[in-house]
Amino acid sequence: MKVSYHGHSVVKIETNGKTIIIDPFITGNELSDLKAEELKVDAILLTHGHGDHVGDTVELAKRNDAVVVAPFELATLLSWQGVKTHAMHIGGSHQFDFGTVKFTQAFHGSSYIDEETKTITYTGMPAGILFKAEGQTVYHAGDTGLFSDMQLIGSRNDITVAFLPIGDNFTMGPADAALAAEWLKAKIVVPIHYNTFPPIKQDPEQFVSLLPHNVGRVLAPGEAVEL
Repeated sequence: MKVSYHGHSVVKIETNGKTIIIDPFITGNELSDLKAEELKVDAILLTHGHGDHVGDTVELAKRNDAVVVAPFELATLLSWQGVKTHAMHIGGSHQFDFGTVKFTQAFHGSSYIDEETKTITYTGMPAGILFKAEGQTVYHAGDTGLFSDMQLIGSRNDITVAFLPIGDNFTMGPADAALAAEWLKAKIVVPIHYNTFPPIKQDPEQFVSLLPHNVGRVLAPGEAVEL
């Protein structure tokens, strides 16, 4: 399994001959190394409905005939746009041909905001994602604050790599993310959701310094870990 980071919260997983992308905010993301029009994916996993996570989902899904796996309300909204979806919710898991997906809780918001009409559309509960394939477990926390049930997630899952937001302001900051890493007990911890916008400016190396030796891994956009 190859797992790569592509700026903000974009994570790509290549496993069993399939390519899965999580929260594909590519267009408008100056930190991403990807080009949406060139990306080939089999599935898209979404943590919540904010624009900096849904990103290029509709275009990618239609062009690749890819399934979008998302919380129920967000999946419903996207299905109305002609996208093939599989709706799930927190606590539920499903075995796909590319791996097993389970949604975990996250503490954040989730909505689609239309600036022109000044309307906000609720898109369901925000979530984290546990992805399992080839005997490996990838945890993408989504956008979230620290919550004590991360201890439960860590105790019930042998997490290979965890992607944790460190940007502060909208999510956990470095100190809270370091405690989350301790609770999750992942073998590798990669910081995400930082430096894309001024309010979430952080030093990822400083975050890694808070973790045990050889646990933290700063990935530049396009860099990967082989599991």
